Amino acid sequence: MSERNNSRPIVVKRKKVVAGGGHHGGAWKVAYADFVTAMMAFFLMLWLLGATTEDQRRGLADYFSPSLPVYQSSAGGDGAFGGDSAQSDDTLSGGARGAGGESGSEDGMMEFKLAGEPSLPDIEAMLLEALGDDPAATELLHHLMIRMTDDGLLIELFDRDEAPLFAPDTADPGPVLQMLAELLGEVMAMVSNPVLLDGHVRARAVVERTQQVWELSVERPQQFRRLLEGAGVDPARVRRLTGHGDRLPATSNSVAPRNNRIEMLLARHDAAPQGR
Repeated sequence: MSERNNSRPIVVKRKKVVAGGGHHGGAWKVAYADFVTAMMAFFLMLWLLGATTEDQRRGLADYFSPSLPVYQSSAGGDGAFGGDSAQSDDTLSGGARGAGGESGSEDGMMEFKLAGEPSLPDIEAMLLEALGDDPAATELLHHLMIRMTDDGLLIELFDRDEAPLFAPDTADPGPVLQMLAELLGEVMAMVSNPVLLDGHVRARAVVERTQQVWELSVERPQQFRRLLEGAGVDPARVRRLTGHGDRLPATSNSVAPRNNRIEMLLARHDAAPQGR
């Protein structure tokens, strides 16, 4: 019996080795995670589009816009998606800001306190409401730029090639500036912030014997101040008026008409009247 068992043939089993087999790593997991993330973002966007109003979507869009021209509306809204501009004091420090908060004072005048109220969206909404649907008046907005600074809301009025604010090389206000002053005067009557004015002019392409840039940079904001007072702005609100000549151009081309501008700062109530 033992001899019979010992005579059984020995079978050798060879394993077939396949090249490239074995563990392939987790690269597919990364690709899958990217796909899931993209789908989540896509459905989140669809949900936001369906759950928010147009004004609220503008408020969300403001989160990615540190500086906005005044003719782009960015008002907020109420509810879970309040639509407050993300450029608000409780979100960012210093730059373009405006957060939802209190509005109004004992005498009914809206106190424009940048630390707590929706500033930039409110001013934009006021300007757009004042303009209404008049296409001619809407053209005025192309002369305006609004941005927030550490000290307040800065409204910049500037020349365009085809429509200067003043008669060339003078401090005589043109029709565009007069209409802008009337428009801004209506809006500024709703707030009580101090006003700081700065004048800038473009450089001259040819050196002249008598440079008028300093005189113009002072006389032009003076004329604008008078226009604002004529539009109902309290003269006591103007705390400072400065002429900068052609020393602070707004563009790399110092002789460009865009450098002819007036900067009006609606200062914070708690900010010092001097300096930005």
